[in-house]
Amino acid sequence: MIMQMDMETRLNRRLNRHRASRQRLMLLALGVLAAIPTGALLAQKAQAQIAQTQAAAPYTVVETGQGYDRLQDAINAIDTGTGTIRIAPGTWHDCGVQPHGSIAFVAQVPGQSIFDGTVCEGKAALVLRGRSSRVEGLIFQNLKIGDGNGAGIRLEGGDLTVREDWFRDSDEGILSANNLSGHAVIEQSTFTRLGRCDRGLSCAHSIYFGELASLAVRRSRFEQGMGGHYVKSHAAQIEVTDSSFDDSRGHTTNYMIDLSIGASGLIARNWFVQGADKENYSTFIANAAEGHKHSAAGLVIRDNTARLVPGLARQTTFVADWSGDGIQMGPNALGPGVAQFARR
Repeated sequence: MIMQMDMETRLNRRLNRHRASRQRLMLLALGVLAAIPTGALLAQKAQAQIAQTQAAAPYTVVETGQGYDRLQDAINAIDTGTGTIRIAPGTWHDCGVQPHGSIAFVAQVPGQSIFDGTVCEGKAALVLRGRSSRVEGLIFQNLKIGDGNGAGIRLEGGDLTVREDWFRDSDEGILSANNLSGHAVIEQSTFTRLGRCDRGLSCAHSIYFGELASLAVRRSRFEQGMGGHYVKSHAAQIEVTDSSFDDSRGHTTNYMIDLSIGASGLIARNWFVQGADKENYSTFIANAAEGHKHSAAGLVIRDNTARLVPGLARQTTFVADWSGDGIQMGPNALGPGVAQFARR
């Protein structure tokens, strides 16, 4: 009997020690949890709130993670440096001027960020005169102004890369100033219902580049022009490759490609269809029609397809040249009524 009581006493003592140990562990855990909100949990909550605020902002400077409600504020934050502005999905009635630096304007989701109807400095949605600019995945639309030159992009300085953008329903897609050391590249982009030649104003065009060192247009589409030329360029070096020019639904349009003062380079593997409603149907491609400043001796035009819209009967020329330089032609696949080459 005494032995049994001793055993029960020892068991009770062990249980009491175990309960005390568990209570100490619980108190310790409660103490740790009580300390977290004053440190890590508060920091995590603050970071989550910042992330939520930045996610809601239309414009985010990728390098800093800071969000902005105005495009100009994001541009100003990069200033003379190098940075990327990520643009959230949505339709933005906003515009920006890049005076310095190297800036990339990139859609968060390609094709879902739209600049609609608002221009800066009476010029364009983006006015670019920094060291360089890249514009990617954006849509520009309804950009029209009194002088007939409202554009998605006005390039006034530096180099420009345009990739996977859509320019539509505006006076002009892209317009540039002269920059003899500047280079522009357009890739995988679409130009729809652009250009005009009305109101007694100088014509606007789907794209119009001044005197640059070079212009390259690759894998892009031009369609439904509303006047002027589809590509007008004063650049000394030109490349237009693997692109399409669908003028079947154009209105009062002119040339597909106008190398206004001559150019050297390559025009190859493009597809051209000339429509019925033309202000000037005399040629698809014109070289040096406004002067002979740049040599076209190294210009190669080959492996293109050019036709009239089905059912249309007229006589036109694929390439007309005013320079007298030794342009290298062909082979090109030309439809009925389209002559290969003419000197003017």
